[in-house]
Amino acid sequence: DVQLVESGGGSVQAGGSLRLSCAASGSTRSRLCMAWFRLGPGKKREGVAAIDGIGGTSYADSVKGRFTISQDNAKSTIYLQMNSLKPEDTGMYYCAATDGCSFPAIRDTDFRYWGQGTQVTVS
Repeated sequence: DVQLVESGGGSVQAGGSLRLSCAASGSTRSRLCMAWFRLGPGKKREGVAAIDGIGGTSYADSVKGRFTISQDNAKSTIYLQMNSLKPEDTGMYYCAATDGCSFPAIRDTDFRYWGQGTQVTVS
């Protein structure tokens, strides 16, 4: 099993930035595909960004150019740097992991392990 713990959410004004972190434990990070999903008010869960063990990435069109996913394999941690935040970015952000990415798609049904989520509010 893989355990995922998110941190870094909060409230920010439009145009601001936040950085989310997700620490993985219980499995070898290098074999995992890890991703960020979000669930906004009245919306379906959306895959935001994903990264594989060698640094390959994929992004939702809605966040390209604003969000950056990165990893620190030594810490088994991934990050989501969110810049130029908009009110529509508001939601619960979840870290997820699975064995192998299916780029460019970021489908929640592909992911086996999930964190508890961290709230991001943009006003």
